[in-house]
Amino acid sequence: MKNKLFTLNFCFILTANFLLFFAFYLLLPVLPFYLEEEFMAGKSMIGFILSCYTIACLSIRPFSGYLLDTFSRKPLYLLAYFVFTVIFGGYMLTSLLFVFIALRIVHGFAFGMVSVAGNTIVIDILPSERRGEGLGYYGLANNIAMSFGPMVGLFMHKTCSYGLIFSCSLLSGCLGVVMAGLVKTSYKAPMKREPLSLDRFLLVKGIPAGFALLLLSVPYGMTTTYVAMYAGEIGIRVSSGLFFTCMAIGLAVSRMFSGKQVDKGRITLVIQLGMYMAIIGFTSLFVCRYLIACYSMLTSVFFLFIALLLGIAFGTMFPAFNTLFVNLASNNQRGTATSTYLTSWDVGIGIGLMLGGVIGQILGGFNYAYLLGAILTVFSVVFFHIKVVPHFNVNRLR
Repeated sequence: MKNKLFTLNFCFILTANFLLFFAFYLLLPVLPFYLEEEFMAGKSMIGFILSCYTIACLSIRPFSGYLLDTFSRKPLYLLAYFVFTVIFGGYMLTSLLFVFIALRIVHGFAFGMVSVAGNTIVIDILPSERRGEGLGYYGLANNIAMSFGPMVGLFMHKTCSYGLIFSCSLLSGCLGVVMAGLVKTSYKAPMKREPLSLDRFLLVKGIPAGFALLLLSVPYGMTTTYVAMYAGEIGIRVSSGLFFTCMAIGLAVSRMFSGKQVDKGRITLVIQLGMYMAIIGFTSLFVCRYLIACYSMLTSVFFLFIALLLGIAFGTMFPAFNTLFVNLASNNQRGTATSTYLTSWDVGIGIGLMLGGVIGQILGGFNYAYLLGAILTVFSVVFFHIKVVPHFNVNRLR
């Protein structure tokens, strides 16, 4: 009976997580068109509006970890999920650009809180001996949403009104709130905390691992943002959508086995394996520019293989890194650990967004961005081996 209750509870939070990210990704590729057509916004304004979401999400995460470790987690999770969902309705109702920008900022705050809260709650309900496996499946729900959300959104953009698209995101969010409400968590009484200090907002023991993760997320951000432009730049005739589909397949497949290896205590080995694959992947992206001149068709196939390899690499590392941060934290710092993990990732993604464009423009090709990505990943491997592994072995709590 206990196992059945756990399975049902886990299914509820997986479904809530999928519906959250599906609502997000459904709208993501459509928003630039909406802003351009409905508000006559230029490209720079569109970029500013979309970046407001990311900045708001990033700025709230350290505080969300503190709140989740101080107060009962489920009410905060439901509140953030509810606000996140309601904003979709606000998008439909406003006709003023400055109101839309304000809603976008609030949306970023809500997403920053709900993503940390959901990740923390799933850690709470998972037995420690199955945490890596459980986090792998939890992340798999994100990957499935990341694969289907943009595809459905772009299809609806061609066939439906914006109002219907926003309504579908709103419906997905509402169903997600219901699923989130069904999740059973143990009671956590409000805690009396010590005076505010850095470790209330940032897992200090996780800083070395956070730096290694940041170095990895920079080239990941450059890949997800600029790989389609890179393919067009060098003449690869494969749909960028197919690249992301292969990447999502790699992420999904790897999560099914990497989590089990993490649960067997091979956390650092799993991360290092993913890092080595990432080095090969980013180096291969750089090499594609020179291969295509002689082997056009082979390079196109190789391009999709790289996507699959990068998906496997990062899908292998994600649950392992998440578990590493959690294992460095006490039980009353799980929210802070999750926040530090996600913040490290987001900062690197943001740097990758800016750095990739600058390198592509100044050096005349995105291939140099991927060369830099490979170099940063090598630095990450060396730093992880020299600093993070010994630090983790000394400071781990479980």
